[in-house]
Amino acid sequence: MLKKLNSYDDLITMKKSSDKKRKQDKVKVSICMTGCRALGAEEVYAEFSKQIKKQKLQNKVEVVETGCQGLCARAPVMTIDPPDAPSIFYGRVTVDIVPDVISDTILKGEVIKKLCYAEAGKKIPYLEDIPFYSKQNKIVLRNCGIIDPNSIEQYIENKGYDAFAKALFELDPEKIISVITSAGLRGRGGAGFPTGLKWGFCRKAQGDTKYLICNADEGDPGAFMDRAILEGDPHAVIEGMLIAARAIGSEKGFVYVRAEYPIAVNHLRNAISQARKLNLLGNNILGSGFNFDLEIKMGAGAFVCGEETALIASIEGKRGMPRPRPPFPANSGLWNMPTNINNVETLANVPIIIAEGATWYKQLGTKNGAGTKIFALAGKVKNTGLVEVPMGTTLREIVFDIGGGVPGRHGFKAAQMGGPSGGCVPEEHLDLPIDYESVKDVGAIMGSGGLIVMDNETSMVDISKYFMEFVQEESCGKCVPCRVGTKKMLDKLIKITKGEGTRGDVEDLKEMAHVTQTASLCGLGQTAPNPVLSTIRYFMNEYEALIK
Repeated sequence: MLKKLNSYDDLITMKKSSDKKRKQDKVKVSICMTGCRALGAEEVYAEFSKQIKKQKLQNKVEVVETGCQGLCARAPVMTIDPPDAPSIFYGRVTVDIVPDVISDTILKGEVIKKLCYAEAGKKIPYLEDIPFYSKQNKIVLRNCGIIDPNSIEQYIENKGYDAFAKALFELDPEKIISVITSAGLRGRGGAGFPTGLKWGFCRKAQGDTKYLICNADEGDPGAFMDRAILEGDPHAVIEGMLIAARAIGSEKGFVYVRAEYPIAVNHLRNAISQARKLNLLGNNILGSGFNFDLEIKMGAGAFVCGEETALIASIEGKRGMPRPRPPFPANSGLWNMPTNINNVETLANVPIIIAEGATWYKQLGTKNGAGTKIFALAGKVKNTGLVEVPMGTTLREIVFDIGGGVPGRHGFKAAQMGGPSGGCVPEEHLDLPIDYESVKDVGAIMGSGGLIVMDNETSMVDISKYFMEFVQEESCGKCVPCRVGTKKMLDKLIKITKGEGTRGDVEDLKEMAHVTQTASLCGLGQTAPNPVLSTIRYFMNEYEALIK
């Protein structure tokens, strides 16, 4: 039973007590129970629990449900951590193999080769030796796949809420904003606006009530970074929100999350409940006099609600449609009160920055992009999954060194970066160090981090049509340039892909794209033409081949 914490000392005492309990010579078996459920992880976990009990191994083995462990291509995945020994990684685990894992690996220390990751015909049993993991730098995802997301005790054991306590008792709000600004943290959800500057606007805004919103409306095709963070480490987001709330002077927060993310919602709901019971949310938190509480708002899955003003309208109970800015949410947002909105990954960066300091954080990444970025690596690549690397890592390193390259005999053709708001980056830019500006220079955007790899068999005109179908369907229809512009562009792309294109169609597409970009009300319409323009820029020959 969770006991209320009335002071900073109580938090430290709880941490020490949890540490002591955990320091046992048990083998830890960690099973991904989020995305891996689709391929039988629940059954594997149940069989493990049954066998451990049946063989009376409870004092020797601990089975832990975790969030995403990253290498989704090998799902269902698990790691086995013997005391004082390297982690063993097993993939494509099935129920029938569980007795062998217990008898051979857990009890005898022997590796089962057929479950190991393989590269160039070589079996690699230990997680630290697998290039997919060894070439990453997990900062935001440091707890995902390691701790039980439903256990606040395990989060606290791993330095959880230490940064919040530091922000609460050692730093004033201006100093918190100063640290975040100095660290160079930029929004991880889209345009990369400086987070400290954004917080400063809201803190200075006039208003007795200020709101803090976590934007978890992740709708890009192929993107699941925010979902994975909420599923695997929900307390990191709550801690980031607590620090942000103290910085801007807010006592009320919302997490706007898609209803089609049931595991994320359940884990977040459980985490909020646990934090309240421990007095880490609510009134007079840790006896400091600081008040802040959270509420979950579930969205219906409209892509446009990722836009700040549409998201605010949705929370207010209205149809999720954007409005012109100014006024900006920092001055007039939710119910016309000053409101700060950050996405999940941005907020999950905050605790580590406060804990380690701005100088430490700035050592990661590039001059224009500090820290790390999480990418959802999907498409025609061997190691699909969740990847966290420092800004400045090249596309080649992500796709080939970490992702294992393109399977089969087909070569790399392009990578769609930034989802429907982004663009296709061709092979000639594989060695471009990725950060906000460099990606924009080649016609894409960082966006939320969706990264879809395409091989030489992919039709880039079809890709362009696919993304235009998506944004045309997701357009809220409020402004004419977006509503009509995306429809006209889609009609033109359908015509071309049917082989009915005529000379002048590409020029028409460019003109319509320009008008839609410059005249649309919100980011959806302003970025909708990006996939079209980038494919025309780099793969014009494919358009010409389809036009008579």
